[in-house]
Amino acid sequence: MRTIGIDPGTAIMGWGIVEQHAGAVSLIACGTFTTPKQMPQSERLVSLYCDLVACLDQYKPDSAGVEELFFAKNVSTALTVGQARGVALLALGQAGVDIHEYKPMFVKQTVSGYGKADKAQMQEVVRLTLRMQTIIKPDDAADAVAIALCHLYNAPMLQRIKDARTT
Repeated sequence: MRTIGIDPGTAIMGWGIVEQHAGAVSLIACGTFTTPKQMPQSERLVSLYCDLVACLDQYKPDSAGVEELFFAKNVSTALTVGQARGVALLALGQAGVDIHEYKPMFVKQTVSGYGKADKAQMQEVVRLTLRMQTIIKPDDAADAVAIALCHLYNAPMLQRIKDARTT
């Protein structure tokens, strides 16, 4: 199973693709899509959409984990992140990717075993899980890989629940 994780943002959107094959989990690719601060918001969203569509076309994930917007001190920031999430959900939906959304604390709990893990702890757990020599940088890409791992770990249970509802 190939899974993409998305850490939504308008200035920087992190993405990471992991794959599980014969019980082994490996990192396929990760990175960020960025938009200049001076670019109009509508153009930033179009740019993010086009970048994500190209990524989906290249890597063809089966499923996706997208970080939910959980809390924001700044309403303006919450709105722009919400718009970036909408763009990601649209691109994933149009590509026919099975989408699941996760709160940041759930991602941390699932991947590290501790729901209040900090960025450094999460990066180290991701590095160890994927047997990498160095941590993933930038933070947005590392967060996206953690989201992808979270979904990969939860996918079997989600499938059993889905199957139980259809019988």
